[in-house]
This record gives sequence, C-alpha cells and structure tokens, in this order.
Amino acid sequence: MGAGWRSAGNEESESDEMQTSDMKTQTERILVTGGDGFIGSALIWALNVRGQDNIIVTGFLGESEKWKNLVPLRFEDYLEADRLLEVLDSPRMANVGTILHMGACSDTTERNSRYLIQNNYEYTRRLAEWAIEGGKRFVYASSAATYGDGSAGMNDGECDLSVLRPLNMYGYSKHLFDIHAEHKGWLDRIAGLKYFNIFGPNESHKGEMRSVVHKAFQQIQETGRVRLFKSRNPDYKDGEQKRDFLYVKDAVDATLHLAFSPKATGLFNVGSGCASTWIELVTPIFHELNVPVNLEFIDLPETIREKYQYYTRADTARLLGAGWSGPKYSLNQAVRDYVGRHLIPGLPLQPDR
Repeated sequence: MGAGWRSAGNEESESDEMQTSDMKTQTERILVTGGDGFIGSALIWALNVRGQDNIIVTGFLGESEKWKNLVPLRFEDYLEADRLLEVLDSPRMANVGTILHMGACSDTTERNSRYLIQNNYEYTRRLAEWAIEGGKRFVYASSAATYGDGSAGMNDGECDLSVLRPLNMYGYSKHLFDIHAEHKGWLDRIAGLKYFNIFGPNESHKGEMRSVVHKAFQQIQETGRVRLFKSRNPDYKDGEQKRDFLYVKDAVDATLHLAFSPKATGLFNVGSGCASTWIELVTPIFHELNVPVNLEFIDLPETIREKYQYYTRADTARLLGAGWSGPKYSLNQAVRDYVGRHLIPGLPLQPDR
C-alpha cells in the first residue's frame, strides 16, 4: 500500500516540525468526536494532562451514563453528534486544526447494517472530506476487527485490504472506509488506527461491550471467581487463548503521538505488540483485590464458536517506526492500575489526579 509513515530528512528538521506542530496545537482547536465514549473521553483526559483544553466534543449522551466521563474534563464546547455535519462550515467550527474521530457504533453484535453504514462509513467519509479540503489533520478509529480471523495477516503496512474478511458487520463498516480512503488516495494524508483489545477506565457505560477486566472485576465482587471460556482448539488450553491487550492510557498516548506527527499517514495497528492469555489478564485483578485466584471455565456459546479468535497480536513496527516509544504499562501494571485507581474507588479519568 502506498500510504505510510515517511521519516524526516534529519533529526533536526523532524524536531523543528514537531515543535511547530505542538505550537499550532496550542492555538488551533481540536475536535474529538465520540468524546463522551471510552477512547474519546480518554483522549480528552490525555489532552488536559498536557495542558490543552481548546477542545470541541461531540457525542450521543442519550439516556446513558456517558455524561459521567465528561464531568471531570475540560473543553470549550459540546454538541450532539447528529448536528455536527450541518455546522461544519459554521463559526462554531472555526479554527479547528485537528480532528480525532472516535465516534462510531462499536457494538460488534449490532445487526442493523443500515445504521452501521450511516454511522461508521457515511459519517466518517463526510468528516474526512471536510478535513482534507480544509487542510486539517484527520485521525480516525478503524479497528482490528477489519482483519477478521487473522488468516490474511494483521500487518498494517503490507496488508492488501481487498483480501481482508471481517467477521461481523461492525468490522465490515470500518473496513469499508479504509478501502474508500485507500481508493481516494487519502491514506497518504490521514491516519487510521486499528485498535486491538483496549481496556481501562471510562468504559462502564459499554454494557456487554465492556472489557473482560471490567466484567471480571464485577464477577469477583459478586461471586469470588471469574468465568472464562473453554478452548475448543487443541493448540490452546482453557484460558490460554491469546489476545493483544493494551491499556487505554497507552492507547491514547499512541493516538496523540500520531495525531501530532504530520508525517504519520496510512493505517497503524495500535496494540501492545504482545499476545497474552486470558488467565494472565484476569490474575492481577485477584492480586489487587488481595483474594485467591479462582477461575471457572465455561463452554463457548454456539453463536460465537465459528467466529472465535484464538490468537491476536498487533504488529506495531509501523507505530514504533513513527516514533512512538511503546507502552508505559506492562499488562500486570495496567490491570492493577485500572482496578486500584479506578474500579475500586469508582473514579473515571480525571486530569487533576
């Protein structure tokens, strides 16, 4: 694929460009779509920690508890996402220089294809057109779900998008925009992020789409044990199926690094680069709660048996090649930080803590 991160001619010019980008970010406004959601609100938190509050937020608050994610955060303006496209060229959007487009329906079980196309494809396409026409930085959330079962590889730099076969309509709606962006030549100018298994604070509103860490914490509180799926693959023991897990604090650090690196274009895997077992994921929860590890293995539901993934790992070579230094948290540290600092006290991300 032609799009990719292209290094600067020398370290001095790259440093100068990064400083210029940082100064521009201080004066230009940042639009965060889906800012009431999981990764979106974490991005606002990370921007606040960096001293930035020149932020416009969009979201769909509805009757959910997502508003709680926004309460501790600092930003200039908020509007409901279904109004955004109609005000793109209004004074309300004046001086927006960077768009962090995290807004989407992320429910992997959603079956309404029309709804997914409208929210995840059409909306993204219109917003990208506006950004590109205005010379703005556009960074959007794709998904590792676009890779399907992984049989065609999970390489963000060399993968032929036409051979990918997403396993659900959510993944396909994200894949459609990746293909469209490649066809239009946009991937030489924008950045699409294929998030792997992200977990952490500000996800409690997600219901069944919450991470296993959040669900397991609740299970331990209620029953003293965690239920994990049995393996139906002889190559993996029960609970030793593997995923690439990344703490949301590291995920937004990677996202902002790319957003403020103008030469970082194309598709990027955002993950830890390591494959860990479900047992490795949930064991630190018991340790942080100071209770014995107690695991129960249950059968995979028939509805997901044919689509179940036994191994995922993000190839993060392009992300690291774009200058990101890698995760600051090990899996054990991330889980314990999440449980100890956020789940036990019931606190969302707060820039002043």
